[in-house]
Amino acid sequence: MKIGFIGLGIMGKPMSKNLLKAGYQLIVSDFNKNAVKELALLGA
Repeated sequence: MKIGFIGLGIMGKPMSKNLLKAGYQLIVSDFNKNAVKELALLGA
């Protein structure tokens, strides 16, 4: 299943990491490009 996640702040980043660990395909978006890059390196 592919999931889109908008907002990688205090709650969004940990939630996104947990979704990736659970095996979901994730597309992420945020104004903070460093947060997007961090999750992209994890497979988002």
